[in-house]
Amino acid sequence: MRAVAVRGAWCAAGLALGAATAVAELLLTLLAGLSLLLVLAWPRGRRAVLRRLGAIASRIADTERRRLGRFLGVRISDTYDDGRALRYVVARWPLGLLGGLVLFCMATGLLYVGFGLFGWFFHGIEYPWAVVATGLAGLFLVFLTVQAVFGTALLEGQLAGRLLGPSHQDELERRITQLATSRAEMMDAVHDERRRIERDLHDGVQQRLVALGMLIGRARRSRDTERAGQLLLQAHEESRRALAELREVAWRIYPPVLDEAGLRAALETVAERTPLPVHLDYTVDEPPGRQVQTVAYFVVSEAVTNVVKHSGATRIAVTLRREPGARTLCLRVEDDGSGGADPTGGGLLGLAGRVAALDGRFAVHSPAGGPTEITAELPCA
Repeated sequence: MRAVAVRGAWCAAGLALGAATAVAELLLTLLAGLSLLLVLAWPRGRRAVLRRLGAIASRIADTERRRLGRFLGVRISDTYDDGRALRYVVARWPLGLLGGLVLFCMATGLLYVGFGLFGWFFHGIEYPWAVVATGLAGLFLVFLTVQAVFGTALLEGQLAGRLLGPSHQDELERRITQLATSRAEMMDAVHDERRRIERDLHDGVQQRLVALGMLIGRARRSRDTERAGQLLLQAHEESRRALAELREVAWRIYPPVLDEAGLRAALETVAERTPLPVHLDYTVDEPPGRQVQTVAYFVVSEAVTNVVKHSGATRIAVTLRREPGARTLCLRVEDDGSGGADPTGGGLLGLAGRVAALDGRFAVHSPAGGPTEITAELPCA
């Protein structure tokens, strides 16, 4: 209830500012009509007038875009040109004045309610039923105008999205570019992962196996039974270390617990294997699909690994949330380290590529001095 009231207050403030800008937009519309009427038969003059009007309209549209984003929660791209801005300004002023009218009616209803209460408690009244009827009428008017505030705010967002937002062709081109970029990033991430696996095998497991072979060879050539036993004991220990490193590499490639027990168990295992204390807050009522679980696991796992290696942190907080019926899995990895993480670095760029491959959102907030916060939103539908 409180969230609805706060949302309504912000919408009302946005409509009040929109009513003020609608007056300027109405004046610009009248000026545009008069100016174009004067140069209607002069093509060069008409183009010059449209350029000036478009520049003014673009500044007004920028103001409207910031107002919509701050008060109404509507995000509009700034890629529109002057012509689209002019069309938006010309089409928007009636809606802006409508918002002002809705707020005026709301104020009138509140005035009726306040007048009735003031008269009832502080002054003697001769017609109490008339005062009650007036107060109820005021409450009903307030109720209607509250609905109208949200409806007008919705219309504001739809109008701006239709006239200022990208066209269908632009949206398709943007989507194609995004898919091509995410595919290239995913290929780079796959190649980086292959190089990392090769490096882990070469520097770890392979060296262990070479040492194991040398120890067994020395044991076979040794004529001292006691010395041969010591060498075989060393070879046995070396084989155990090689097996442990091989399991570690296999775990980093893909943890079997993710398929066997699910995402929560896999993340709990990550927390147990991490040398720093990890607080896991897992609030997911409905498990997402396998691809989403896999990407979420690797984002958390790689982010925790980066924290341990580079941040100098003392604790890590991992949060995963998905509300009932929601179509998005939200995850956050936060640490108390020194900050300064580079979002364009290889590790974080690879995570961004994984998230982008699912059409999700990935963000890194890491000011100098910390803390570092990595967030991702993964669509589940």
